[in-house]
Amino acid sequence: MVRWRARGVTAVVTAVLACCALLAGCGPDFGGLPRLRLAAGNPGGVYDQLAQPLANAWGNDLAVARPEIQQTGGSPENVDRVLTGRADVAFAAADVAVDRAAKNPGKLCALARIHDDYLHVVVRADSPIRSVADLHDRRIAVGSPESGVAFIASALLQVAGLDPKKVRQLGLTDSLDALAREDIDAFFWSGGLPTPAIAERAHASGLRLLDIHDLLPPMHARSAVYGTATIPASVYAQPGPVTTLVVPNFLVVPASMPDDVAEALVRSLFGARQRLAEANQAALSIDVHPGIETAPLPLHPGALRYYRGLKS
Repeated sequence: MVRWRARGVTAVVTAVLACCALLAGCGPDFGGLPRLRLAAGNPGGVYDQLAQPLANAWGNDLAVARPEIQQTGGSPENVDRVLTGRADVAFAAADVAVDRAAKNPGKLCALARIHDDYLHVVVRADSPIRSVADLHDRRIAVGSPESGVAFIASALLQVAGLDPKKVRQLGLTDSLDALAREDIDAFFWSGGLPTPAIAERAHASGLRLLDIHDLLPPMHARSAVYGTATIPASVYAQPGPVTTLVVPNFLVVPASMPDDVAEALVRSLFGARQRLAEANQAALSIDVHPGIETAPLPLHPGALRYYRGLKS
């Protein structure tokens, strides 16, 4: 068994490289050194935007090759990549991460809670649809395949007792376009406030968000990670505020990652907060205090050691 001990930056770098070798077998070789693999998401999405400066920070701070950023369909694929050894770190919606962890006990841990997303159920401003119940037998877009949006949309439709017959898997831009053409009646999205593309269309052509307060109790019962929030009317020029779900996002890693490696990654993450915020304002919420709030997904012992060290 390999014993990992931190002895300065050199030891941490060695640990990262050896960790990649353990997880990837014979991963990408650059001068004989494997690279850390970071599963992000769709090109241009929040995960991808944050992954770019984060990869730079990890490459610089750990003195290793810049990590490989893997563009993927979203949270479900990201977590599956970590669990199957095809990625070493991943961005993931908390509900997806907790679901996958429950099916793979002892295999997945979190480095940090990074930012929160808000569930949007969007219709045209002139639509007669006033609630999720009204989506029965309607044309609905539920997010891209293998995305966190599709995961939470499926959950919400299930607790609402709906089984739509006309469901399309579309990303945000395609959903907005389809709604404008009246090819669909509603779409789901999970993102920050405001989501720029939705705000632009809401002000230009008129969109409306559905209030889902009546479905919050069964959704909370379904997953402990879901929170409740109000989207103010001013965010999207709405007739009034709406109540919706909040979904945290985590950075997740395999439980087998050495403690020193996890600790180094977390330290560099928080050191790079300003650079991440310059890439996307969602990173403004990255902080050590909410960072430890990943229950019921356990923090990696190395990450926990970092947080505990801040108190000493």
